[in-house]
Amino acid sequence: MVDGITSQSATTTNQSANVKNGTLGKDDFLKLMIAQLKNQDPLNPMNGTEYAAQLAQFTSLEQLTNLNANVSKSIDTNYVLTQSINNTLAATLIGKEVKINGNTIQNNGQENVTIGYNLPNGVASVNVKIYNEQGALVRTIYDVPKNLGTNKLSYDFSDNSGGKLPNGNYTFEIEALDMNNKNLTTSVFKQGLINSIRFTSNGAVLVVDGAEYSFSDVLEIINHNGGDN
Repeated sequence: MVDGITSQSATTTNQSANVKNGTLGKDDFLKLMIAQLKNQDPLNPMNGTEYAAQLAQFTSLEQLTNLNANVSKSIDTNYVLTQSINNTLAATLIGKEVKINGNTIQNNGQENVTIGYNLPNGVASVNVKIYNEQGALVRTIYDVPKNLGTNKLSYDFSDNSGGKLPNGNYTFEIEALDMNNKNLTTSVFKQGLINSIRFTSNGAVLVVDGAEYSFSDVLEIINHNGGDN
């Protein structure tokens, strides 16, 4: 009968701990041990070796819990420190020109945006195609620069009729062909001036020509005193 009470008490305590926390922590483990001692059969007490083993398990659990708490605290501290350093460094970039990875451009009412691309050897012709958010082709720019390596051009967000495109997001595609009219692989980027730094819950972002970019989007920070212009 006593064994039945012991088993029921331990089970109830265990279920309560699991429902409350979802996991069995060191406090719950200790409560189970105390409940087990209080409800053990006086005529058949817990074996000393078994109890020592349970104490060893509790000690290990407590050490792991403390270690996890310390590691989490250290990670949080390092994250805050890193964010602080990044925010401080970000402020020094205002006014500098950068190359941004990707083929998305934003029309925010600015006069133009600088599109860039890198070409391999053997290019015969290069065209630039501009698409709106629905994927419709709105402008094709023919016979753009086709030098080996880095090329740039200024795009004024006009359509094929010369009209101004509405504000919004656009994408551009480089169509580079060789002498046999076969497509060649190119890489693309945008280039612009960092107007400001905006601090968000996810960290600092760069505002380039009115569009926001993360630091991971930056390919290159250009030095105006002799760098790539």
